Amino acid sequence: MAKYDKADIERRMKGAVESLKGDLSGLRTGRANTSLLDPVVVEVYGAMMPLNQVATVSAPEPRMLSVQVWDKSNLTAVEKGIAKANLGLNPMIDGQTLRLPLPDLTQERRKELAKLAGEYGEKAKIAIRNVRRDGMEALKDDEKKKDISEDDRKRSEDDVQKLTDTHVAETDTVVAAKVKEILSQ
Repeated sequence: MAKYDKADIERRMKGAVESLKGDLSGLRTGRANTSLLDPVVVEVYGAMMPLNQVATVSAPEPRMLSVQVWDKSNLTAVEKGIAKANLGLNPMIDGQTLRLPLPDLTQERRKELAKLAGEYGEKAKIAIRNVRRDGMEALKDDEKKKDISEDDRKRSEDDVQKLTDTHVAETDTVVAAKVKEILSQ
């Protein structure tokens, strides 16, 4: 088992929160945002690639996304990738560009997106708790190996718990802000 490393535990917990922010940025709130297409992967040249590696995404209007595909032969693959992402967008082909009008969100769809945001938040909290568990196990192992005293272990466990509480609270704040944004547009 690895030795206890507070900095590593904090880094991993921050990573879970940052990952959550990335996931949430892909949720549609009714306004065109290029990060909406960040989760889209496209099958081109025999491999799966992120959309931003085969096209330029822009938001020319508040309710429209534009995807400029660099290689015209990848146009249908990009269109399929966007459809598979299940974002509720219907691409329209315009030369070498895909236009994605953003339809108004129904109240039902807003509730679905808010629920999905909550699920993303729960996954982030699980990741944070898994990091906490790893830290606690490392501390117990260090104590068994006589690397640290029982008092040091207890003090460090308190630190790990405080880090966990801080990052779980940040997760809740981030999710609550996104849910509010989704429901208020």
